Amino acid sequence: MSKVKRIGHLLVGDFFRKHGKHLELELIGEEGGLGRKIFEPSVNRPGLALAGFYLYFAYKRIQVLGNSEFAYLGALSEREQIKRFQEMCACDIPCVVVCRNRRMPEAMIEIANRAGLAVFRSSMDTMRFINACTLWLDWEFAPTTTEHGCMVDVKGIGVLIKGESGAGKSEAVLGLLERGAALVADDLVRFRAPEGRELEGTASELGRFHMEVRGIGVVNVPLLFGAASMRVRKRLDLVVNLKPLKDFPDVDRLGIEQQQYAVLDRQVPLIELPVGPGRDTARLVEVAALEQKLRSFGHHSAVEFSQTLLRTMEEQRIS
Repeated sequence: MSKVKRIGHLLVGDFFRKHGKHLELELIGEEGGLGRKIFEPSVNRPGLALAGFYLYFAYKRIQVLGNSEFAYLGALSEREQIKRFQEMCACDIPCVVVCRNRRMPEAMIEIANRAGLAVFRSSMDTMRFINACTLWLDWEFAPTTTEHGCMVDVKGIGVLIKGESGAGKSEAVLGLLERGAALVADDLVRFRAPEGRELEGTASELGRFHMEVRGIGVVNVPLLFGAASMRVRKRLDLVVNLKPLKDFPDVDRLGIEQQQYAVLDRQVPLIELPVGPGRDTARLVEVAALEQKLRSFGHHSAVEFSQTLLRTMEEQRIS
């Protein structure tokens, strides 16, 4: 079983580098606070803290200032505004984000700079920023694991192809790419499962867009097969395990029983696929993916055939 990894914190600078563009963030203070840590995958609107109430203050989260917070501060004297903001900055919070492109008073920015606290501005409205930021934080803090194999997008179905070394994984992927599939990851697939969201696979940034073909070496997939032959990430729908034909003494001819494969406690349909000389593995994987697509729409070919067969036998018995 692959090891599951969970992070305990995320550096502000790393979050800004990865998701600043998505969240339309601009650093308006100094860079000294980029080394601070975000400990919780959520954000907080510090209205109560600015009012002086710090019981249950979520200081481990990103602090977001919107119209409500600025309206409250605007009702205070300038001296009181500075005092309240200074008290909040003393609580070791990760960073402050000002939404709606609001201008923060220079005195407050100076306080944040002296405290070693990063201040960002976003052009998003407050609720849209909170929703988007929470999704990205969930993504970063989600448990992750790695699986050996190749992952491809076959007509919208994310397929993880596993098998022992020499089982023909790379050959199968090449055949699928020629049929219009897209490569997600080769050899090592990273999976992430944010709570309440789909299980997704991706490749490491270093190995992305490349795959190793035995006897040829490392090839650049989009250069060989076009830009449409690559996917950065894809939902996992099916696991296909390639095994030698000799390892299948008894084969389920109908395919009624559906096996499962566990990835990050998520159960994914599994197909054990016999491979051997003369078998078109790529075509078989493609058919397995299309069959899984039918099942996702409520059509189970094997069960439907079995029911039709039993119904016919019953009609013949009665007649």
